[in-house]
Order: sequence, then structure tokens, then C-alpha cells
Amino acid sequence: MTDEGNDRAGEERRGGSPQSVTRVIRLLEVLCASGEPVSLADLSRRLETPKSSLAALLRGLADEDFVVVAEGAWRLGPGAFGLGSALTEARRRLQSSDLIREGMRRLCDRSGETVLLAVGDHEGDMVTYVDLVESRNVVRYSVSVGDRRPFYATAGGRALLATCSREAVASYLRRVTPERLTGTTVVDPAVLADIIDEVRALGVAQTVDQAAEGVTGTASIIRDSAGGVVGALVLAAPSARAQGRLDELARRVRDEAAAISRSLGFR
Repeated sequence: MTDEGNDRAGEERRGGSPQSVTRVIRLLEVLCASGEPVSLADLSRRLETPKSSLAALLRGLADEDFVVVAEGAWRLGPGAFGLGSALTEARRRLQSSDLIREGMRRLCDRSGETVLLAVGDHEGDMVTYVDLVESRNVVRYSVSVGDRRPFYATAGGRALLATCSREAVASYLRRVTPERLTGTTVVDPAVLADIIDEVRALGVAQTVDQAAEGVTGTASIIRDSAGGVVGALVLAAPSARAQGRLDELARRVRDEAAAISRSLGFR
């Protein structure tokens, strides 16, 4: 075997393969989430990884003080906390708004449609669009930052409502008087409650010609590291172009909202 081959084989044995890198990250995540030291057997069960493979990774991490062992159980070491501090500082420099907008651009490029960030107002009756990346298509949905729409008739509003308890949703539906903004706007509170339940289960909301004629909206929630709701990622498209693509658009929005949430530290 050549020197290069020997080096590569040695790297594999030391845990340098891409698969091992992924295992190291997942291993550290498990230890980070645990309030108590974790045994090798428990780590093997949680990560669905052979104990022999994990033992090799743990020895390497222990050499750098990322983990320490006591009485047969493993916990994070001082090296891991130093890395955590460095990552926190890096995240502070890279503002959350930049990460969100980067994801919005990705979604716009991949879908070809306008992408918005929607947040709820303090009264919980309206959504406000606070950022957008506009489609390059000649025919596209157009909205201005600062525009407001009712919760019940928008994909972003329904996605945000789905993060609330059923009691809070019921209170909202008693408080508002839904109006028909188009010929197909759903205004029946019982039907709206069922729709929001479905959004809660699917993790994505979709509306067709609800707040405006000819507009299809698709939305999913972005969360921060503490699990808090940052807002709704909304993709808005002309209904004529969205027909036949509804499942694809729902998947794209849900996946991108999850990717943005991960970049913000949500697990």
C-alpha cells in the first residue's frame, strides 16, 4: 500500500471518515442534551451505533478534552464548552436575520416564486410581512413589506395559528368575524378550526384564492434555538402556475423552514 493509502486507512481508523464526523456531531448533541453522564451502552442505543465504533470516537474526543469519563459514564469536557463559546460568538456575528434571508433566497431560487417572512401582531388578528425576496418571473405575486393580512385567510396566518393551543385558536375564532375576501374564502369557524388542526399535524399551511383571487400561499414555521416562533416562511405564487405543484411547493417550504430553524439552533 502507498504512503497515501496508509494515511487514508489510518484516518479511517482514527474516525476521520465523513460518517464518523457525523457520528461525532450527533454524539456531542446527545451529551449536550443530557443532564447526567451517559454510559457507552446508552449512547450506543440512542445513536444506533456499535459500542466499538463509539468507544474509538470517545477516546479521540477525550484526548482533546471534549468529553470526560467517570465511573463508566461520559459527559462533556472543558474543550466542548470552549467550542460552544466560540460557536456562540460566531453566531452573534452572523445575525439571525441574515440566516433567514439566505434561506428565503434559496427558496426563491429553487421555486421561482416570491418568498415572504410573516409575523403576527400583538393582538393576534393580523399577520405583517416584514421581509420578502421577489420572484424574477414577469407574472408574480407582489406585496410590500409592512402589508397586513388576516390570519384566517392566509397561509402564514394559519401556520402561526397552528403553533397555538386549540383553546387559543378557539378564542381567536370567537373574537374575529371572518369576511369573504374572495368568492372562496373560508369563513366558517368550525371549518377553519379543522383546517388549523390539519396544519398543526402536517407542519405546513396552504391556501388557494383565500386572501386574494389568483394567489396560492404555502407557509411553514421558523423557530429559534429556544423553540420560539420567529415567524412564518411564506411562498406566494400565481394560482395558475401553482396548480399541479402544490405538493412540491409544500415540501420545499417545509424543508427550507426546517433548514433555517436548524441554522438558528433549533433541534
